[in-house]
Amino acid sequence: MTEEQVQPAASESEEENGELEQPATEEQPAGEVEGMGEIEKEMASLRQQLSSATTKYRALILAAAPEVPEELVKGETPDEVDASFAAAREMVDRVRRQLEAKAAAERVPAGAPARTPPDLSGLSPVEKIAYALSRTSQSP
Repeated sequence: MTEEQVQPAASESEEENGELEQPATEEQPAGEVEGMGEIEKEMASLRQQLSSATTKYRALILAAAPEVPEELVKGETPDEVDASFAAAREMVDRVRRQLEAKAAAERVPAGAPARTPPDLSGLSPVEKIAYALSRTSQSP
């Protein structure tokens, strides 16, 4: 195959703007390949911007949901942060439901119990008479 058959044809705008990248050949040393350093710099810059945006996004969703622990939300991209946030929120909801169920099972009604008359079934007849006489002598 000839070199023209292997390489795709470049668009006219790429040729005019000098954006066409030529691979290193025997005639052109690898150090002279133009644009590769620029592309790598641009990729590094874009990676940094993505990292910064992801960090800011993570901080925003954590501020909106303070009940979710920070340690549970991780990721290198916004999609990964979303996925870990959803899993963390589900875990927090599950733990909350379990704690509420446990608290409901152990709940004691507030206030004192209702007043009931004393149980006299365990007293002897003489004790019952003495109790009744003491109550009548105390009333006005």
